[in-house]
Amino acid sequence: MSSTASAPASQHSARTVFRVVSGNFLEMYDFMVYGFYAAAIARTFFPSGNEFASLMLSLATFGAGFLMRPLGAIILGAYIDHHGRRKGLILTLILMAMGTLLIALVPGYASIGVAAPLLVLAGRLLQGFSAGVELGGVSVYLAEIAKPGQKGFYVAWQSASQQVAVIFAGLLGVILHATLAPAQMDSWGWRVPFLVGCLIVPFLFMIRRSLEETEAFRTRKHQPTMREIYRSMLDNWGIILAGCMMVVMTTVSFYMITAYTPTFGKTVLKLGDVDNLVVTMCVGLSNFIWLPLMGAVSDRVGRKPLLVIFTIATLLTAYPAVSWLVAEPSFGRLLMVELWLSFLYGSYNGAMVVTLAEVMPPAVRTAGFSLAYSLATALFGGFTPAISTYLIHETGNKAAPGLWLTFAAACGLVATLVIFRTRRLQGALRAA
Repeated sequence: MSSTASAPASQHSARTVFRVVSGNFLEMYDFMVYGFYAAAIARTFFPSGNEFASLMLSLATFGAGFLMRPLGAIILGAYIDHHGRRKGLILTLILMAMGTLLIALVPGYASIGVAAPLLVLAGRLLQGFSAGVELGGVSVYLAEIAKPGQKGFYVAWQSASQQVAVIFAGLLGVILHATLAPAQMDSWGWRVPFLVGCLIVPFLFMIRRSLEETEAFRTRKHQPTMREIYRSMLDNWGIILAGCMMVVMTTVSFYMITAYTPTFGKTVLKLGDVDNLVVTMCVGLSNFIWLPLMGAVSDRVGRKPLLVIFTIATLLTAYPAVSWLVAEPSFGRLLMVELWLSFLYGSYNGAMVVTLAEVMPPAVRTAGFSLAYSLATALFGGFTPAISTYLIHETGNKAAPGLWLTFAAACGLVATLVIFRTRRLQGALRAA
């Protein structure tokens, strides 16, 4: 049997899925450690006499990386749709590693002045540019190698793999806080997770290089030019916009229960660093379980029922749950609320990501998927820590992040109804 003939069989193995999603680890790991240590980064690069202003500058820089995601989605997404899935995934890994290394090694404000925050911003923008297509590239790859009737299960491993990064970052944080004094963590300890991420890069690069191109891309008779891809994206702007709204629910809930949890727990709930990181680790583990499980459920019962049920559940429970938490903050309450929100997120996202891959036209599947996801993340999810902090500061309501999540759920519900109504209309037109 030829190597070409045997390629599809090998791609359907767990080993192939692992190789595909490995780069997702670095993407999410980078974003998590920045969110976890936002307060220490604020004191290092954004010194201010006002603690709130310093933290907001740090969180705004965290969010600024997401503003580059749409640009990365358009440029790198078109590159992948034209040159292939494998080449694009290797390129995004290289760019992401460069951004991580920059943040890890930049001296503080006290050493080089205003150049310090500018270089950190540059690192975040580079990370955001590469991340703009990482998720879309991986999701499309998994969708194209999935066995019949298991597409939801396969694609869900894209999001599930990111939870390994959440768990690992949380565990590393617990170890650091247990071995270093608070002053050491503020001074240099927060850099250790970034340096660890850099050390993992060569291993991830070797894994990515071993990937084969998907059969769906290899057998495509016409490879669209960059101009054709951009024109098709304009022609399909409606489905991209609806997909963007559907992603809002995912991206807001994810960054709220992961990247924002340590900051919220410490600055608002006044809980200990270790408690907050342990909860975040538990959330990562919970997400890891629910995502592939509910992706598989969506293969059996359909995507729409899960999307509708869990957006409505979030609408009804997000704010009451957060209000209950802030009324009497404790480790136990934080854990229960976060695990509930994790269940809602994992159940919705398990069906959402594969839906987004399915509704995009094949010629622009990576670019269209990535643009929809990146726009939602740039405008809503990435700024969730900053928006939540601002809402609490302006309203005096410590449960205000629950309102932000409620808004995101409303966007997801409306988008779901629009997308499936559009698909029915398109089906009816084709049948006619």
